[in-house]
Amino acid sequence: MADDAAAPEEEEEDEMARAMAEAMAEAGQPIEKEMPGEAPADPGEGEQAAVDEALAAAAEPEPVAESEAAAEPAPLSPLAPQQPGEPLGNLDFILDVPLQITVNLGETRMLIKELLQLGQGSVVELEKMAGEPMDVLIGDKLVARGEVVVVNEKFGVRLTDIVSTADRIQKLQG
Repeated sequence: MADDAAAPEEEEEDEMARAMAEAMAEAGQPIEKEMPGEAPADPGEGEQAAVDEALAAAAEPEPVAESEAAAEPAPLSPLAPQQPGEPLGNLDFILDVPLQITVNLGETRMLIKELLQLGQGSVVELEKMAGEPMDVLIGDKLVARGEVVVVNEKFGVRLTDIVSTADRIQKLQG
């Protein structure tokens, strides 16, 4: 079992030794084999410099030809001004993306003490007035306003105002 774990380490050492031998051969240095169980011989200053040079040369990237280095800008078509209400082009690829739509009926603030006193039948008063339009959000962005309706015993929202693209952009910037 221990032999299996040692095998990848031995392969890595063999690969490193081959790379070192190739680097020394390129530098014209003699290669001395070590005997198992012996301590490796320290390379002399000249040998070490040759090994360092060979390794540095192998690590340096090859120079790029000028013809390959010159880049041309990609041709871009001019943007045509778009009229409001005009379709944005082919959006078929996003038609199946699910979105979370939220209708905000209102908000309120209360103390934890008040929250703990709530029970079945308690009424929580919201800041919005009856008949005031509700906010329709996609994600956390306001896209429309509408009024609450009941359809087949379920709540719904009848949209009364769609927030314009210009208004949405202005809210993002300011």
